[in-house]
Amino acid sequence: MSGNDSSSSVDFMLQNPKKALIKMSIPLIVSLLITSFYNLIDAAWVSGLGADALAGVGFFTPIFMILVGFGNGLGSGAAFALSKYLGEDNKPKAGNASIHSILIDIVVSLIVTVILLILLNPILNAMGAGQTIGYATDYGIIILAGSIFIILSNALYGIFRGEGDATRPMYAMAASAILNMILDPIFIYTLNLGVRGAAIATIISAIFVILILAYWFYIKKDTYLKPVFSNFNYKRDISKDIIKVGIPASIQLLNNAFFAAVFSALLTFVGSTDSVAVYSTGWRIVTIGTTPLLAIGTALISVIAANYGAKNYKNIQIAHRYAMKVSIVIAFAVAFLTNFFAGDIASIFVSGGSSARILGELTSFLAWIVIYYPTMAVGVSSTYVFQGIGRGITAMFQTIMRETGFTIFFAVLLGVILGYGVWGAWMGIVLGEIVSNNITMIWADRSIKKLINING
Repeated sequence: MSGNDSSSSVDFMLQNPKKALIKMSIPLIVSLLITSFYNLIDAAWVSGLGADALAGVGFFTPIFMILVGFGNGLGSGAAFALSKYLGEDNKPKAGNASIHSILIDIVVSLIVTVILLILLNPILNAMGAGQTIGYATDYGIIILAGSIFIILSNALYGIFRGEGDATRPMYAMAASAILNMILDPIFIYTLNLGVRGAAIATIISAIFVILILAYWFYIKKDTYLKPVFSNFNYKRDISKDIIKVGIPASIQLLNNAFFAAVFSALLTFVGSTDSVAVYSTGWRIVTIGTTPLLAIGTALISVIAANYGAKNYKNIQIAHRYAMKVSIVIAFAVAFLTNFFAGDIASIFVSGGSSARILGELTSFLAWIVIYYPTMAVGVSSTYVFQGIGRGITAMFQTIMRETGFTIFFAVLLGVILGYGVWGAWMGIVLGEIVSNNITMIWADRSIKKLINING
């Protein structure tokens, strides 16, 4: 893709928001699926070292998700600011913002790394790592030492999305995943580095992504925006635009880890550790199934931000409603297929040994949980509308309201107070999502109408 193609991508977002949304969503779906399978393959290689090694890496996973969360969040902040400035037809400001984005990424990643290195052992002990803590720290210290590369690679994708290019980040992610798959067995088994080898392979893969992106930016020089440090001119309003979406978006993703910890504790109370295993395995399947909805929402940020900058508020309404329609169709299809093949899908993830005893419960979980998918279709698109118009704190509040507020409330009500146990907890997720997603949809629709009316 040449620089002119990127320029036309910005025009495309302004002139045909529906087609621009689909054009960006497809590579984003592929990118997010690659990330999901990346984690599964990592776990598969580590499982060969034994149950304790796998559990140790598993205990570090929420901390790893914090790093990815900050990277993705800052990427959303960059995508918003850059698309907005390009929509305003201010390419120099967008170019300057791309450098601001990189510098903010570096500063945030260093702060997050230092804090997590200090708190690593207390966090692992609090989570109950126990006898697996040696594996968790061996893996975790290496990941944290190279975390700047994990955060920066995820955040740099936001610069490409900001100029309407979601295809090249997909290529970079695919290359990174393939490299990681090749390096994992070499470092873990051939070089006999165990879980440390898995961590080293992950960091090398993240560095490789940055090298690919840097090649496009600084050697091939065919991107629309040129994040050249000689052009850097600190502007407080640019930093504010990136941070006001980027940091709340990061906290939104951190909330996922918090919810998982609280919900796991609830399941232990009303059920057993088997119920936690069902939840952690089942949620991985839910994550893969709902990836297209998240991809459409992520693409929506850039499309809406460009039109927000250009003051094309009617296009924001068109993009939002179209995103919901497409997402609802996908959600119904995925929900039907997951429900119909629940037993077959469950058997792939719990194929034998001691894990076979959770097959029935996992099948039931997958059959019931899909009820909320169509409402997630409207909720996700609506939350990302607020990121697209720079209201990151509103989007963050909606996510926390949905996942930690309504969902936990209904799970405790049905599972504990009304005595429906584990099934009540599953239904708590469904009810919480249905209520909060519809509130978010109405909120977004009214906010867009208000924009149109005020500026009409």
